[in-house]
Amino acid sequence: MLMDKLKLSIILLVVFFLSISTVAATCNIIIITDPTGQDPNGAAAGSMSFADNMFQSTFLMSKNNHFAVLSGGTGSSDTRLDSIVEAVASLENNVSAASAASIASKYNGARLVVGGPSIGAAIGGSFDAYVVTVEESTNTIKVTPYNSGIATLPPGQKGAIIHLRNTDGNPLYGTADTVRKETAMNIGKMIRDGYPATTILSEAMGQVANESGEKYGGGGVNLVSGISTGDMFTPKDMNESGYPMDDLYSKVCDECGWGMGYPACEAYDKCPVCGDELRTVHAYEALGNALTVSPSAVSVSVYGSDKPGLAATTKEIVEASVAKNGYDASAIAGSINRGINNGLLMGVDHVEPKDINVKQGSKAVGVYYKALPGDKSSPSWDLPIDGNILNILGSIQTAVGIVLLLLVVFRSRLLKSFQNR
Repeated sequence: MLMDKLKLSIILLVVFFLSISTVAATCNIIIITDPTGQDPNGAAAGSMSFADNMFQSTFLMSKNNHFAVLSGGTGSSDTRLDSIVEAVASLENNVSAASAASIASKYNGARLVVGGPSIGAAIGGSFDAYVVTVEESTNTIKVTPYNSGIATLPPGQKGAIIHLRNTDGNPLYGTADTVRKETAMNIGKMIRDGYPATTILSEAMGQVANESGEKYGGGGVNLVSGISTGDMFTPKDMNESGYPMDDLYSKVCDECGWGMGYPACEAYDKCPVCGDELRTVHAYEALGNALTVSPSAVSVSVYGSDKPGLAATTKEIVEASVAKNGYDASAIAGSINRGINNGLLMGVDHVEPKDINVKQGSKAVGVYYKALPGDKSSPSWDLPIDGNILNILGSIQTAVGIVLLLLVVFRSRLLKSFQNR
């Protein structure tokens, strides 16, 4: 099953490379803070570049065997593809990270960064990198430069590998050497201080993006938990840049957890759920949030409607409600209905607690919507007038017509009122 999925990913890579101009990730980072694999956030990897066409298949990840293969270099796209295919096949045959990375030297200009929590990490081919190691017993940080052969982070060792070069045309060209060293040192300090790999990856990518200009996603993966940023930061169209990792990405509410991305969030100065102040989040911070597994993480499933954006917005609202009120079906329903009332959710009717399926043990919530008929965007008003009459009102063009219709609708109520007087 795993090999079938990897083969499919490789086929998709072929399609991508045949469709786009050549591109290489100029920043590759792999970080291991827990070589035992017990910490769900103990190993992470990511790629980005100033070049166009950064997309998720810049790296391949095995969710079952917990390794990643990151590609790059100065060679052609088919050269990089061939090296990736061979590296994946080698890792499936349980070769070491160093052996898999050394495959890059067989291909002109290729670079491979491979690794995982149990196998360590290695870089081979065409690269300028630092290997960071942190000794757990003494908290000693060692940062070593490499630019040829094979550089390795041994299995069982806390540490990282960071590769960084500047892309031609980058306004900050020439900064890579300094930024590579400073970022490596900061990675070492954060490993020493006990930060999880996903958080360190986020901060490192933010520093690289801001100081070297190699900033377009790309994205990242959590190698222990099998989580990816997917297309969060990838370009919408071919031959374009991805999302700048040092730009603002979303606004979030620290009080209840609600959040929304740019540019839609620019319409909100206050949280629409609880009214609290909103905090702006940069893309590199959003990457860390997306990859980091937390005890409060909620799996949200949406049923009954496939309206665009409904599932994502519902997930944000449910997560905010759970963070504030726990797994309370009534509270979740109330938060969703407020979202419908203020226009965050469109095309569905109000929900009741019975429409919320809560499974606290597995941290899962199912929301069952009833789609509005006739492609309506908002539920009908709770008025003493039938909805069909409101539709008729909308088609009447004269004030006299509206008054006459209202007199007909409320004639019995008006007569009774006069009689009482």
